[in-house]
Amino acid sequence: MRAVTFYNTLGRRLGPFEPLELGKVRFYTCGPTVYNHAHIGNLRTFLFEDLLRRGLRFLGYEVTQVMNVTDVDDKTIREAAAAGLSLDDYTAPYIDSFFEDLDTLHIERAEEYPRATHHIPEMIAMVESLVAKGYAYVADGSVFFRIAEDDDYGRLSGFDLAEVRQGERVASDEYDKEDVRDFVLWKGAKPEEPSWDSPWGPGRPGWHLECSAMSMRYLGETFDIHTGGVDNIFPHHENEIAQSESTTGKPFARYWLHAEHLIVDGEKMSKSAGNFYTLKELLAQGVEPRAMRYLLSSTHYRKKLNFTLEGLADASAALRRLDEMRFRLDHAREEAAEPSLVAATGEALERFTEAVADDLNVAGCLGTVFGFSKKVNVAIEAGELGPGDRERVHRLLARFDELLGVLDPAAWQPAETGEAGDDAAIDALVAERQQARESRDFVRADEIRDELAALGIAIEDTPQGPRWKRQ
Repeated sequence: MRAVTFYNTLGRRLGPFEPLELGKVRFYTCGPTVYNHAHIGNLRTFLFEDLLRRGLRFLGYEVTQVMNVTDVDDKTIREAAAAGLSLDDYTAPYIDSFFEDLDTLHIERAEEYPRATHHIPEMIAMVESLVAKGYAYVADGSVFFRIAEDDDYGRLSGFDLAEVRQGERVASDEYDKEDVRDFVLWKGAKPEEPSWDSPWGPGRPGWHLECSAMSMRYLGETFDIHTGGVDNIFPHHENEIAQSESTTGKPFARYWLHAEHLIVDGEKMSKSAGNFYTLKELLAQGVEPRAMRYLLSSTHYRKKLNFTLEGLADASAALRRLDEMRFRLDHAREEAAEPSLVAATGEALERFTEAVADDLNVAGCLGTVFGFSKKVNVAIEAGELGPGDRERVHRLLARFDELLGVLDPAAWQPAETGEAGDDAAIDALVAERQQARESRDFVRADEIRDELAALGIAIEDTPQGPRWKRQ
């Protein structure tokens, strides 16, 4: 088990991570609100949380992850009513869509995916406790949290309690993020809206309440890490802390990790700007899911990620270079008397592990992968592969992929397309040869043709470009 450092939003500092229980990590993830298909900004955050899960396991920790599914809030109720459907019928296809997106990007499943509508009793019990302790009050048929009673309010986001205006309340799940007012815990029923019975009459939970009740139900009153996007810091996560710690009198989550925004072509993503993408829309345009995962994970989670189609093309090209190295390795002979890559594999693993432990520095991990790939290519071209080098490299790549999830092309191909991984590597070599020809580097072009011929691949140059086939 390796020591790890994280940037904790609570306190705004980088420091050592110490789980409550040695070797075990319990963390909560703010999941989707299922009123529509997830957009790529959502998926960037979910992928960060997948990397966190994989990274902790890579370093030797046992991980328990819980991700909520918000199936009741202002948005889901509004859209279900507009569609003339029940809440369950409306949200069901978007829940399915969310899990399809996770599978498409090879995002590992959390241990639990609690749905808000399945945990109403826990939420009611929490509100009852807050009312009894004087932290909450009933007004206008709803129950509100009195934030002036919470002396620590604002310590996550930095808001000052002096800004609070006594007696002002907000009942919407979608209020402006700059508002600092008493927030709703339980919303009194409105005509035609779904509702549940409670001590205060029929109603439904507020958005913030849902995450507090479900995280504590599955992870305990105090757990290790809470994650989400930076847009969740205020008011959502601030309010979670307030209501949770006021209920239990104990610390809620000890570490808070937040992923920065995804922007598109340097601008905020929005439908009005015409730069709003879902994964399904991009797949319909021919985007490779593997390249999508690579791109979304290649920038450190605390930095803004600028999504561009050119960036996707670069991600595909980077993966082709790695596929080409793997292809050459599989077909190279171990003809040297001694192995040449023992030290290189050991050094690469250490650097990679250091990057994982350094606040999940995936960009550093990728730098290590490409530096190592270059050393493998040099050894192959120099005829320096020795006994066990091929297996040694493959073991290391598999170890790297426990975190990255993109290095094995075969893992991204349907089972019935057996040779697709090799096909991708051959395509990369053919493209490299064509580029060499266009640059008038005919020596390199001939080397690649000979290399492919030795592997049983014939190239035909046509007016439409090169074509290849197995002989």
